[in-house]
Amino acid sequence: MKHIIEGKLLQERTQNPASVAVRLIEVDEDGAGQRLDNFLMRHLKGVPKTHVYRIIRSGEVRINKGRCQADSRVQIGDVVRVPPVRISDKMQEKAERPAPPREFPILFEDDHLIAIDKPAGVAVHGGSGVSFGVIEQLRQARPQAKFLELVHRLDRETSGILLVAKKRSALTKLQDQFRERETGKTYLALVSGAWPANKKVIDAPLHKYLLPDGERRVRVTTPDDPDGMKSLTLVKVRSQHAPRPMQGLPAMSLLEVTIKTGRTHQIRVHLSSQGHGIVGDDKYGDFALNKRLPKQGLNRMFLHAWRLQFNHPATEERIEVRAELPQELVEFVREKA
Repeated sequence: MKHIIEGKLLQERTQNPASVAVRLIEVDEDGAGQRLDNFLMRHLKGVPKTHVYRIIRSGEVRINKGRCQADSRVQIGDVVRVPPVRISDKMQEKAERPAPPREFPILFEDDHLIAIDKPAGVAVHGGSGVSFGVIEQLRQARPQAKFLELVHRLDRETSGILLVAKKRSALTKLQDQFRERETGKTYLALVSGAWPANKKVIDAPLHKYLLPDGERRVRVTTPDDPDGMKSLTLVKVRSQHAPRPMQGLPAMSLLEVTIKTGRTHQIRVHLSSQGHGIVGDDKYGDFALNKRLPKQGLNRMFLHAWRLQFNHPATEERIEVRAELPQELVEFVREKA
């Protein structure tokens, strides 16, 4: 098997994922600090996200010849082994098509970072059947920007605050805060049923698993499960809404949900595990209820990243950013009042 060393001088060759050779990609400054899965998605354009995770789990991807996980961080000078990956000509053509430039509503911006208000239905990055996301569109809209990287992620169906770093130093410091749980993250979620006012803490470990088609799912597990990840969610009732029998809608509760850990689908699974799924959640919610929602004007999941607190990466000043509820969610809640 032929091996190709690809570093800074051969960067363009790493853009073609339809390779029949093992590739050894040297991490440069632009890639340093990234999670391995995100790093690979940038180099394997057009390859489904599920396949990227599959080759990581199989051990075919290595960092400096050692096994690694999807959340492993790559550093400058690391050599990442990427196995041969093929995609169809149609997918290749789609992957090479540039993302349409797009700016997003700005909540905060300076020389170090941008806080945008991400709409629901827009992925934060390309992959898993999505050609492009927020970050690719933002880069196209700002060709003069030397550095733009996602600090964290939001589910495609979730709207609200998303941070983008404009400098490598800002990216590293902000990601450290997320990892060390030094940020404050509060969401607004509308759930089915009347949430008990005295139910303020959900402390239940979560376990990620894959469906037969490779799609990720998460479930609450037992404290003695070695694969369970500690997960802590705080809940505050903002308002309660009576049922509307004529529209086939049950009682609902608008919650302020603060996560102390950042697990995949944490809010969605934790709330659903208490018998109060998020309205419009097509993975963990009430599927029968979801079918009735479009007629009532709701065509999305009611989960919104409302407030984010963090220390500025340069000044250390505590920053609080808020993104108010989108109009379609405001109107649905108003109708429920």
